[in-house]
Amino acid sequence: MDSIKRLLENNKLWAADITAKDHGYFERLAEGQTPEYLWIGCADSRVPANQLLGLDPGEVFVHRNVANLVVHSDFNSLAVIHYAVEYLKVKHIIVCGHYGCGGVMASMDGHRYGLVDSWIRHIDDVSFRHREELERLEGENKVNRLCELNAIEQARHVAVSPPVIDAWQRGQGLHIHSFIYDLRDGLLRPLEVIKGPQGF
Repeated sequence: MDSIKRLLENNKLWAADITAKDHGYFERLAEGQTPEYLWIGCADSRVPANQLLGLDPGEVFVHRNVANLVVHSDFNSLAVIHYAVEYLKVKHIIVCGHYGCGGVMASMDGHRYGLVDSWIRHIDDVSFRHREELERLEGENKVNRLCELNAIEQARHVAVSPPVIDAWQRGQGLHIHSFIYDLRDGLLRPLEVIKGPQGF
């Protein structure tokens, strides 16, 4: 329990520091959110959306899961996309992968890991779709390229999701981006942007 106590103490210090700098910060934050961005990223603890983007709480709506997947039958991610697009009116959806992703590596190594195997099976589909390109690569280059391709494919899944199609049909301005994050230098790199239906 000492580790949990440490978290609660950290929270008190953080809240006190924010309040000392801006007395009305939490009151304004409690009034609602109007983020311009939806971030769909990996659950990896080293890839926190707000910090990477340099944004405060309330400025980015976040959904995270193993290997930043957007699966057409996953009502969790679809509900997040629907809420972000329909009610928050976000202008940008960012799907961000990262080099050295454990989910991507697990899909490539041929071992079984249990329940997560069913989830990362979707990465196998990406690998199969791009097999000719991936067969020309080896080692870290192959893993990193699959991390990039996975982010691109998941952004394309977002682009054909019902909430996004509906938004574009009613003329809502919405761009879908795929990014890759490099843990070694802390930098985000854009991969592809989709600005409308069939925009890829």
